[in-house]
Amino acid sequence: MTAFGITAEEQVELDKALYDALDPLASAIRSRLSGLPEDRKWEGEPVEVALSVLAAWKVVDTEVKRLTAAAAGTAGTYGASYEQLGSVWGITRQGARKKWPEAVSRPGAPGAPGAPGASANRTVELCGGTAELTREPDSGGWRWTGVGADGTRGAAEADVRYTTPEEAAAHAGAFLKGRLRVDGAAMRREADDFFGTEDRVGGEGPWGREGD
Repeated sequence: MTAFGITAEEQVELDKALYDALDPLASAIRSRLSGLPEDRKWEGEPVEVALSVLAAWKVVDTEVKRLTAAAAGTAGTYGASYEQLGSVWGITRQGARKKWPEAVSRPGAPGAPGAPGASANRTVELCGGTAELTREPDSGGWRWTGVGADGTRGAAEADVRYTTPEEAAAHAGAFLKGRLRVDGAAMRREADDFFGTEDRVGGEGPWGREGD
């Protein structure tokens, strides 16, 4: 096992956590793409079901890349060099610079830690909602405030300060995911864009299957 590797037991736990997180996402995507009611959403051709799961992994992959870039940026904010970032990721310093070009700022450059006008605030956009992450100058802790897609406003509890922006983003993201707004027309457009409209025979759903 390498210095930054994981044990076999940790691998099992990680796989279980990933699949537990993927299951509701894959179900939601499958339901939208198929247009089928909740108790029938997994019906259909095996290839359609498999593509729904693949689409969910794509969402997870995109989110992991975003969080990875945010973690690299946080490390850079605290003084990590591209050589250190590359060492952790198993790539060269040049590779780390190419992968995360904004992670490490030059001292004194606009936006660098301590530079005039530098801002630590960040934005999270998820599920149609938006949350702002802010770092308090005095405590150095992170907080969040947000508005969900349904218009509901939320914020970190008054006495809560998160150690990293990733931790604050995770709590903000959980709030935004719980404030979804169902848009039937958008769901139908999404299905049409993914599968096309040539096989649709009725107006009840993407393929008119609800009455089957």
